[in-house]
Amino acid sequence: MRGLLLPGLLLAALLLGGCGGRSEVPTAGNPEETSVSPEEHSQTAPSGEGAADAQNRTEGEPDRENAGGDAAVLPDGTYTAAFETDSSMFHVSEACEGRGVLTVKDGEMTIHVSLGSKKIVHLYPGLAEDAQKEGAGLLEPTEDTVTYSDGMTEEVYGFDVPVPALETEFDLALLGTKGIWYDHRVKVSDPLPCGEGSAADANGLEDGVYRVELTFAGGSGKAQILSPATVTVENGQAAALVQWNSPNYDYMVVDGEKYLPVNTEGDSLFEIPVAAWDVKMQVIGDTVAMSTPHEVEYTLTFHSDTAEPVE
Repeated sequence: MRGLLLPGLLLAALLLGGCGGRSEVPTAGNPEETSVSPEEHSQTAPSGEGAADAQNRTEGEPDRENAGGDAAVLPDGTYTAAFETDSSMFHVSEACEGRGVLTVKDGEMTIHVSLGSKKIVHLYPGLAEDAQKEGAGLLEPTEDTVTYSDGMTEEVYGFDVPVPALETEFDLALLGTKGIWYDHRVKVSDPLPCGEGSAADANGLEDGVYRVELTFAGGSGKAQILSPATVTVENGQAAALVQWNSPNYDYMVVDGEKYLPVNTEGDSLFEIPVAAWDVKMQVIGDTVAMSTPHEVEYTLTFHSDTAEPVE
């Protein structure tokens, strides 16, 4: 797909013309802790039979509930997947329709989920009591920008959560803004390959050049990829010329392959494959705006129903 766009598209793209925040655990003197929010009030530790089950599981012992035999091994790649929890107050942002971006690499699975707010400041893959031990590997939040169906945007916290198995509940503790840990159970299911059934010709796009609206999420919100983008379809494959509103991106990574900018001056321009239509597609952008280069994860959604031929 590299190089299939003509140089003249660079001018067309110019004419057409936000994951790394971390929070500190509140201390006892923090005014924020003088009252309990409705959300955190409902995030109660498990009780009754659920609590007994949690206590009976020893540290490091795998949870075999609902295991149902050997789980299917997904090929390395990027997927969307459902992220279910045991609490209506601990959930994926409504803008994400209950799903996250599942990455499989060397057989290891991680799902990135954008939550509904910034009220959860840490996650821990395990039980709350273990999360409070010295040296516990807490999951740090990213600052994600989510876009709702009406076009409104919101900054929320996101997390990269290790997934031990699909279709099986596992422990995931959370720390709220009041500095209290809570036990929860989550499940990742229904993985869909980002490219499955979404090749350009499957969406009725013939070979040609199109102007396509995209939704961008991730990062701090200061830098973003502009919409619309110029997409070229050739032999049933699609590539997009995407333009950042910043000159500070020196490469992008899509499906494990690195792409360099196609320009040397002005805001960064990249030609990348459209790996998926109408679902979130995970990409990485390396920015040199900080003291050292820093890779940041983003998601792009190319909306096939907005494709308009470029005359």
